[in-house]
Amino acid sequence: MKSSIFAAAGLLLASNASIARPPAPPTPLFASDTPIHITIQGPLSQIASSRDTVARPGTLTADGVALPITLSGRGITRLQQDVCDFPPLRVDFPRKAPPGSLFAQQGHLKLVTHCKRSGDFQQKVLLEYAAYRIYNLLTPQSFRVRLANVDYLNADGRPYAAGKVGFFIEDIDDVAKRNGLVKTSLVGLIPVAQLDPASAARFAVFEDLISNYDWSMRAGPGSEPCCHNARLLAASRSPGMPVIPVPYDFDFSGLVDAPYAAPPEGLRIRSVRDRLYRGYCVHMPQANAVAAQLAGRQAELTGVLATVPGMDAKTQARGAAYLAGFFTDLAAGKTFKNCIN
Repeated sequence: MKSSIFAAAGLLLASNASIARPPAPPTPLFASDTPIHITIQGPLSQIASSRDTVARPGTLTADGVALPITLSGRGITRLQQDVCDFPPLRVDFPRKAPPGSLFAQQGHLKLVTHCKRSGDFQQKVLLEYAAYRIYNLLTPQSFRVRLANVDYLNADGRPYAAGKVGFFIEDIDDVAKRNGLVKTSLVGLIPVAQLDPASAARFAVFEDLISNYDWSMRAGPGSEPCCHNARLLAASRSPGMPVIPVPYDFDFSGLVDAPYAAPPEGLRIRSVRDRLYRGYCVHMPQANAVAAQLAGRQAELTGVLATVPGMDAKTQARGAAYLAGFFTDLAAGKTFKNCIN
């Protein structure tokens, strides 16, 4: 799959918000979808055993260039030791990488890791990566991702884990710059009326496609700022400006089907593989417009799975069959029966 899929021509629905500034090009790391090979060295055994979020020094080596970094565990569910043997990582660059480096212009990145060492969990990482790539096809107002084969070394140079698949997630500031928008940080419950209707509908329909319930486009978890597994963009930071929710973190989706994923309490479903639309009823005109455009793109969207390096044929077939269920429901008129008032 070529990086041109991210061009504005691939936009499914344009946001109603005006563009605040000229779009910027992507950073080098996210200008291509070719997998990279890197080595990360640091106190990985300590990070895996402590499960705290303390930043510890390390190095990241790419293309023969070693860069100083700090490493810390991150996340909620996957940070728990009884869920994952190894947590997702936050990778911070205390000094700027040299110009021309693959990691030039990066300040801090999220790295999705393998959770457990088994091949099955490697495939689940690839399924989550594919979910990001599918959303990239719907809109450039989305997080780009870069697949990586990672060799992990402890601080003393001893191997910790070799050849593990993972992927980096673009920083939200760079998503904003690419789209000529700004990142917003809102607190409290965001009014539905402030959500850009086209963007909110696209978000909700996509989450239904992959059957993910682990998100909120209006509030953060607990007392944290908005949002839960979503970030907000806008044309400016002026009060009341329409906001564009951008989803991330899809490991709880039915597409990935992680063994620890369970639906939220209160929903009348038994499994995250059961679809239940969670978009807002006020956005149904926009959701129907999204659905009408998706209806003719089944082969394109499910075909993303076949382009993911390292995804085996069994995983591809199971994932494609699961996504096909959405299109079957769409054709039968079963997709939007449970919108939220």
